[in-house]
Amino acid sequence: MTKPSGPKAADPEASATRQGATPLGISHLLYLHGFRSSPASAKAQIMARAVASRFPQVQWCCPQLPASPAQAAALIEGLTRDWPTQRMAVVGSSLGGLYAAWLAQRRGCRCVLLNPAVDAARDLARDVGEQTLWHDPSQRMYFEPSFVDELRTLQGPVQADPERWLAIIAQGDEVLDWREMSAHYRGATQLVLPGNDHALSDFAERVDTVLHFLGLKA
Repeated sequence: MTKPSGPKAADPEASATRQGATPLGISHLLYLHGFRSSPASAKAQIMARAVASRFPQVQWCCPQLPASPAQAAALIEGLTRDWPTQRMAVVGSSLGGLYAAWLAQRRGCRCVLLNPAVDAARDLARDVGEQTLWHDPSQRMYFEPSFVDELRTLQGPVQADPERWLAIIAQGDEVLDWREMSAHYRGATQLVLPGNDHALSDFAERVDTVLHFLGLKA
């Protein structure tokens, strides 16, 4: 496993052991995809297969998120309203990482962020208009100007607990600045990867690190 770097870095698997998941472990797991993505994304599918085959007792949820950040937040809150905080966790990629951080701060649950967006309002302002989905160009979404303001209400400073938060950050991310991600989530346990890319193309090799951090060990 690639060793993490940075002032707050630690061994993610060691942190999972220290935090000592509740005796029954994670019972509910939410995965949040990124902008123009879907539950059909490679990382979502890798996670879904791993959970289904190795931890069938865990309730898995990976919704298609609306283009509107306000509607996405409402959906996320509604889906998890009755989930037990001490036995739930959220994993978010890119824009889904911003949503995951928002939820983790509200609920105090465990959280894994995969190349998470930091200032999505700034970054997505240039993407206002009609967009196609990455995994099915025949499907389209419209990103309205008002959605930029909706994003601003969801993002901001975070208080990440290294025992509950893991950020996996690729220095080779071609979309987001890895230094900005690392600085924003400096309180979290960090796994900073040399090279790699925004999609974390080797995620199949990282999924065990994510599951271990969440206390899910076969």
